[in-house]
Amino acid sequence: VQLQASGGGLVQAGGSLRLSCVVSGRNFSRYGIAWFRQAPGKDREFVAGISWRLSSTSYADSVKGRFTISRDNWRKTVYLQMNSLKPEDTAVYHCAADQYGNGKSVDVYDYWGQGTLVTVSS
Repeated sequence: VQLQASGGGLVQAGGSLRLSCVVSGRNFSRYGIAWFRQAPGKDREFVAGISWRLSSTSYADSVKGRFTISRDNWRKTVYLQMNSLKPEDTAVYHCAADQYGNGKSVDVYDYWGQGTLVTVSS
């Protein structure tokens, strides 16, 4: 399983971006997918996740109401729509996958993408 994240860039505060995570390999629909982010000098933190079975979603408190995670099993892609961006959202965003799993801990996920940089200017 390989993950390719894209869609990052430079945006002003209050703006929007949509990240994409394309997953190669078989049985995409059996994978829980999550987005994590890591700012310079900080630990990697959970942002949003979507389960494999019912596509139930979960979010970090810091992004609730602003970010939306979704999945397209036909395209093997997970999206993270980010609205009302803030400078504190600046980080490298990584997508991660785990077969039949989901959760907020980095330890849950076996497969990781390379990350895409999001920079929010004030």
